[in-house]
Amino acid sequence: MSDELPLHLFEAFGVEIEYMIVDADTLDVRAITDRVLAAVAGEITSDVEVGAITWSNELAVHVIELKTTEPARSLAPLPAEFNDSVRRINAVLEPLGCRLLPSAMHPWMDPHREMVLWPHDFSVVYEAFNRIFDCRGHGWANLQAVHLNLPFADDAEFARLHAAIRVVLPILPALAASSPIVDGRPSGLLDTRLDVYRHNARRIPSATGRVIPEPVFSAADYRSVILDPLYAEIAPHDPEGILQEEWLNSRGAIARFERNTIEVRVLDVQECPQADVAICALVADVLEGLAGGRWGDPTLLEAWETAPLAELLLATIRDADQTVIRDADYLRVFGVAGRGPLSAADLWRHIAQAVGTSGRAADPSVRPAVETILERGPLARRILAAAGSAPPRDRIAAVYRELCECLAAGRMFVGLD
Repeated sequence: MSDELPLHLFEAFGVEIEYMIVDADTLDVRAITDRVLAAVAGEITSDVEVGAITWSNELAVHVIELKTTEPARSLAPLPAEFNDSVRRINAVLEPLGCRLLPSAMHPWMDPHREMVLWPHDFSVVYEAFNRIFDCRGHGWANLQAVHLNLPFADDAEFARLHAAIRVVLPILPALAASSPIVDGRPSGLLDTRLDVYRHNARRIPSATGRVIPEPVFSAADYRSVILDPLYAEIAPHDPEGILQEEWLNSRGAIARFERNTIEVRVLDVQECPQADVAICALVADVLEGLAGGRWGDPTLLEAWETAPLAELLLATIRDADQTVIRDADYLRVFGVAGRGPLSAADLWRHIAQAVGTSGRAADPSVRPAVETILERGPLARRILAAAGSAPPRDRIAAVYRELCECLAAGRMFVGLD
């Protein structure tokens, strides 16, 4: 996000999508991301540019990340560009008997047995994380997210953007939850990834906080309230200072002052890039509306404390689109007044209608995906509908094999035939 600084609010976007590499027959995870990158780059490397999309490693060697090489001035071309990279990676994986699997968690991976840390470039950082946090759990080894990076030019823009993001974070699982099955069975949560994510740094509580960032609205306050206490807490465990970086912060949205962006991290990976970019587009639309005063004075958003937002997030982690929102003050943030409790699904339908045909989510490149999500619910809801309440392993495998097909074809998941 730094090629043309300063980028102003909503002038460009960075999108990152993580996928699992799995055996084409069994769907078990396969730790061969280094072989994929080497096949393209000619040597083992941590990332390789493939046109508009860069392929990168992650903490676990069964995960590969696709990200925009440069800040994208428009989201509209991204589904096709990500689809092209998915096709290319699957072509590399095919002779190795593997393929890419979408969604936010593998449905039966045993992370304590199958986790393999990236052993090449940057490995000293991953080893430090593993030494301090033990990365064998689901919250490190078995989770795939979409990160949406949004720029700000100065403190005033940071304040408006951070305030808007904080109030939107709690309802994002209603759109993006895709992790209802773990350890071979439904977990009882629609966004299990976020539930394990909020616990993965329990040894250093200030790393994740309550997932919802604290109400701070300047770079100086952010450092003093969030980053400095975090660096101080981890220092005894990290005497070499390896992790004293902004990316140590694991909240649901993190400020990256080194590149003047806020990175939204609570979005689960969907079944195909069109769905991921569609959600990013709708999120960008609502954030722009809030920061621009569509529904009221944007400075009033700064008054929201963390506790009620964190409680709502816990509810949407569990129930996603079917979460009932009873807080009238919260509904008024989005221009809903004089109405009783509203489901998170209905709130998103209201938001989509309010941003209208001029919004990014109305673009033909993503509009069909937006409509599927608003009409049929998040991917987690559709996965459970296809799998059933107590699915046997072969039924789960059939559902996730179809998700692989959706990713390969660039189409939405609507169930099994």
